[in-house]
Amino acid sequence: MILGRSAILLAAGCIIAQSAPAQERKITRQDLPPAVARAVDARSQGATIRGFSEEKEDGRTYYEMELRVNGRTRDVTMDSSGAVIMVEEEVEFASLPAAVQAGLKSAAATGRITLVESIAQGGQVVAYEAHVTTNGKRSEIKVGADGKVITEP
Repeated sequence: MILGRSAILLAAGCIIAQSAPAQERKITRQDLPPAVARAVDARSQGATIRGFSEEKEDGRTYYEMELRVNGRTRDVTMDSSGAVIMVEEEVEFASLPAAVQAGLKSAAATGRITLVESIAQGGQVVAYEAHVTTNGKRSEIKVGADGKVITEP
């Protein structure tokens, strides 16, 4: 029986170690690699830059640029070569497909949806993320283009 418990604890430890959270930190424009700085210049025209962050995940380094464009938020994630990996952009709830609206409302339950962002990879929207407030607590829910909830590890 003790051997069984040890094996379970070891397996749980391995799972936790493999799913270590990404390490994100705020940085300045001067901290960006040259290729990322060039991409920032190209992608930030007509926008207000709100800040930058660096995130290390699975041995790779990513850079995020937080923008404000026409009164809406846009976060652009790039790799160290300046290639865009993902774009999160604030969208109006009413502009979402009916299935996405229904999925977000259902997942939010009694919570109030305060912000919705589209998530694009490779130039195509792959998901939507909603910020929800329920009884004073904030959370996020994510649904696919079909309105079905996406659960992340």
